[in-house]
Amino acid sequence: MSVLTPGRKAERIDRLAELTALADETGRSLWQEAFARLRRNPMAIIGAVIVALFLLLSIVGPLLAPYSPTAQIWREETSTAQGIFPGPRAENWLGVDHLGRDFFSRMLVGARQTLLVGVVATLVGFALGTLLGAVSGAAAGLGGRRGRWLDNILMRATDVLLALPSLLLAVSVAAVLGRSLTTVMIAVGVVQIPIFARLLRGSMLAQANADYVLAARSLGVRRWRIVLSHVVPNSLGPVIVQATLTLATAIIEAAALSYLGLGNPDPSTPEWGLMLADAQVFLEVRASWAFYPAAGIVITALGFTLLGEAMREALDPKLRK
Repeated sequence: MSVLTPGRKAERIDRLAELTALADETGRSLWQEAFARLRRNPMAIIGAVIVALFLLLSIVGPLLAPYSPTAQIWREETSTAQGIFPGPRAENWLGVDHLGRDFFSRMLVGARQTLLVGVVATLVGFALGTLLGAVSGAAAGLGGRRGRWLDNILMRATDVLLALPSLLLAVSVAAVLGRSLTTVMIAVGVVQIPIFARLLRGSMLAQANADYVLAARSLGVRRWRIVLSHVVPNSLGPVIVQATLTLATAIIEAAALSYLGLGNPDPSTPEWGLMLADAQVFLEVRASWAFYPAAGIVITALGFTLLGEAMREALDPKLRK
């Protein structure tokens, strides 16, 4: 641990006093000021509105569906069995699909399925990535020589995962585990692990020489307590922001796996990626069957991306006055 000279100590005390006075003057924490910046950012408002609508649709969508997503709606004059596909009409706002099921109902129910896959996949990547990043960051910043060896091993394994294209890695994991909805969640989550690990490790290394860490070590606080009680909580801000951005990527990658036939093996379960895959055969007859789920995926991913980028800017110290 480095020894502070009297002049350096006085400089740090003056700096801490200045920051304390600024905090007393504003009366707001970092997250409060970030929220205030978000409220003034038009892109953040647009992203928040899109995300809120998507969440609301995922929660109450199945209750608003006029028909069961798996029920076949047959009409004497328009039978899908004869190759006739009714378009939008009063009974079916978006028409029916090739099996005679109400497309609007399937879109509403499919929103919940898409959100479930994206959230679970992000949580898998977030949990395992933060665990790996916390161990690596603690070993590199406070673990001494042995800790640096452990950090090198973990980070080299992370570099291997980062070297592979994300979609290729997800397809490989899904192919090994077999076709199922759980496989899609695990495959997409594995792709996100090195991103969270690298980000948390870098944030923890930036906090390793902070004043509060030096003060805790000088008081004899154990290293594991410093890491768990101080360093990790103060390093999670960028990781939480990244989770918002990763959720958009997870939704797109999960839809891509379903499109490639590696998703849910039950074709009757509505999911936007699976609906997009089913529509490819009927593009010349009903291109709208591909347009609706594709538009839902793109708009949802755009909302999470706008909100995540706005959160990153609001929490960036370089952009705060």
